[in-house]
Amino acid sequence: MDAFKEQEYNKSIDFGLWKGLLKYIKPYKKKLITLALAMIGVGAVDVAFPLMTKYAIDNFIETGRINGLWGFAGVFLGLVVFQAVNVYFFIDIAGAVELDLGYDIRKAGFKKLQELSFSYYDKTSVGWLMARMTSDIERLGATIAWSMVDLAWGLTMMIGGLIAMFYMNWKLTLITLSVVPFLAVISLYFQKRILAAYRVVRKTNSKITGAFNEGIMGAKTTKTLVREDENLKEFSVLTGKMYHSAVRAVVFSSIYLPIVTTMASIGTALALWSGGRGVVLGVVGFGTLSAFISYTAQFFHPVRDLARIFAEFQNAQASAERVMAMLNTQPDIKDSPLVIEKYGTEFAPKHSNWEEIEGDVSFQNVSFSYKDGEEVLENFSLKVGRGETIALVGETGSGKSTIVNLICRFYEPQEGRILIDGVDYRERSQLWLQSNIGYVLQDPHLFSGTISENIRYGRLEASDEEVIEAAKLVNAHEFIMKMDGGYNSDVGEGGNRLSTGEKQLISFARAILANPRILVLDEATSSIDTETEQMIQSAINRLLEGRTSFIIAHRLSTIRSADRILVIKDGRMIEQGSHNMLMRQKGYYYRLYTNQFKEERELSALNA
Repeated sequence: MDAFKEQEYNKSIDFGLWKGLLKYIKPYKKKLITLALAMIGVGAVDVAFPLMTKYAIDNFIETGRINGLWGFAGVFLGLVVFQAVNVYFFIDIAGAVELDLGYDIRKAGFKKLQELSFSYYDKTSVGWLMARMTSDIERLGATIAWSMVDLAWGLTMMIGGLIAMFYMNWKLTLITLSVVPFLAVISLYFQKRILAAYRVVRKTNSKITGAFNEGIMGAKTTKTLVREDENLKEFSVLTGKMYHSAVRAVVFSSIYLPIVTTMASIGTALALWSGGRGVVLGVVGFGTLSAFISYTAQFFHPVRDLARIFAEFQNAQASAERVMAMLNTQPDIKDSPLVIEKYGTEFAPKHSNWEEIEGDVSFQNVSFSYKDGEEVLENFSLKVGRGETIALVGETGSGKSTIVNLICRFYEPQEGRILIDGVDYRERSQLWLQSNIGYVLQDPHLFSGTISENIRYGRLEASDEEVIEAAKLVNAHEFIMKMDGGYNSDVGEGGNRLSTGEKQLISFARAILANPRILVLDEATSSIDTETEQMIQSAINRLLEGRTSFIIAHRLSTIRSADRILVIKDGRMIEQGSHNMLMRQKGYYYRLYTNQFKEERELSALNA
């Protein structure tokens, strides 16, 4: 987690940020307008009630007459019913907007994560992403929906109340509003501090989410290294930081709101003092004073609510900054507009324009380095013919995985070109290439679901018979049928209900079902026991037939039949040839092979 450094945000209120969210709000424009109208109606009725009270005092209480009382009661009842209907509508609409808006932003976020390049995941922590997709988006939806409610109501109350107050007695109104300038200065002071505190809260929340993820994924390592106490201490530091930041934000808010309430009380007291003198002197009617006191309270009540909304917006902006940072991230690897026009996008491919891949692969003077890292490949050239099997061997960090990642266009070279069938692969779409590549990892990933569903990920439209045939080709059918549910057996989260060897067999079946033209095996048999390896070796040979294949090998005994073996060291190819040719040369590969062969013989003798 420490390796990931978040972007820092310093703006107080960033209107450009909120403007960027408008495209997600736009589909709900009609609902939000209806919501605003409903809240304006609620506010207008609230403004009307003090006038009704003034009318009752002036025409019924002070005069002692009841003429027109029933009509007055009917109007008052009508306002109450109208208010009840408005309240029902605003609760229904605001709730729907909150949920739908959150759904849309999450959907856009998930779509963005599918589009981003591998380099984004190299530098972005899982905790950061999880916090964005859950709590931050939830807070945004709630703030936009319900703050709209309070904002429309509050502004209607304040504007309507001010109009009524100025109409009744402008001098008394100015006396009451004399506290507003002081309130504005106080608001600016607290706004900066509340926002800063909430930014720390959101940032720390990302790290806590990441710590949860690492704690769960690394549970076995934690127990074997007896790290429980140390992990708890480290986690306590994170939660303690969030606790103190949250308390700081709440303290500022809890100080700010009472100050607003106090200033409102002072304004009401000024109105009561000045208006009371007017009643005694006979220049202000009792009904007017009563209405004025109500309006004064009504004016400052929304001010208190606006202060709360203001504090919520500070919190929401801290969330919005991070959500928009994710949504606005551009992938490092993008298809050009011309390529998109011809081949389509990941979500709208134009399959009819896709050329068939034959499998010729060529590196032409390729240089590559990871961001902020040393150069991995320098002026690297390689030509592979269709159907050829290439094995890559070498020390850890020599550049083997980088070569296959470049072939798959997970990354692109900074210099030089990579050609597929004689054409620079940047002139074709990423989806076109990756749809024709099968990639089997050392630690295969299975998705939650059944065995059948995981094999079918290779080709979603495949029939049950094709799924079973793929499993048989890799000798997975036998162990699958021994399970209680057969092909409908649940693999568990990440395939945790299967052994490593069983997961690997499923991943091979998935690759066979996809029928790729280019196949990459990234140390795909290194985590499998010797017996299981022998089971699938013949299946691998069948899988390699007719396909251009790249094998990153840990066990050198598994690549003896490769057409060519490339020995990679420090990003350079220092030897190449068949197994027999390299053994006769008695160079680097010969030493690697003989040393590993001796180690395996010694281990076999110890286990005998």
